[in-house]
Amino acid sequence: MPETIALHTRLKPGAEQDYADAHAGIPAELVAALKEAGVGNWRIWRSGQDLFHLVEVADYQSMRRALADHPANVPWQARMAELLEVQDDYSGNDSGIPLVWELA
Repeated sequence: MPETIALHTRLKPGAEQDYADAHAGIPAELVAALKEAGVGNWRIWRSGQDLFHLVEVADYQSMRRALADHPANVPWQARMAELLEVQDDYSGNDSGIPLVWELA
């Protein structure tokens, strides 16, 4: 059964336009890698410097392992590291933001 994972990241001050520009042209190789790793959808909302991600994925931990050293993801993560306050190094076993409540 697919997972829905919520994530929170934060932009460096002044990086808003560069972040938007980067996401206006996601490389086709990265899109293919995400899909191959089981991502069905990835949405991002921004409020000021805060970014909220909602990821629909077959297996979040498996996706993270598959993308950690993927040649399409490594340069993307390097670019994002320039724009985000905290770099994601893919070393942890995070499971996103814990769900507190859901209207089902």
